Amino acid sequence: MRKGIHPEDYRFVIFKDISNDTSFLTKSCAPSKETAKWEDGNEYPLLKVEISNSSHPFFTGKMKFVDTAGRIDKFNKRFEKFAKQHPQKNEDEDEETTAPEAAE
Repeated sequence: MRKGIHPEDYRFVIFKDISNDTSFLTKSCAPSKETAKWEDGNEYPLLKVEISNSSHPFFTGKMKFVDTAGRIDKFNKRFEKFAKQHPQKNEDEDEETTAPEAAE
């Protein structure tokens, strides 16, 4: 291994999946301002993640809708003005105007 390219501050860290409240203890050098008490009684830095192997559909085999950041609401709010400027046509009106006239 080359010297001086790897971080030296590896320590035990608790990763908490906020979508299903699952936690696991592993080593990491990721910075954290929060701490939490682990099962062994010691206090470790806490890192919160939105998705982990305990909630990801690939590992669980179940589809689960996770919208913790309100992405759909942000999208709808962003494009609200566009929808008002360009109202959608009804499908019935669209068929009447584009349907070819029946041959007699």
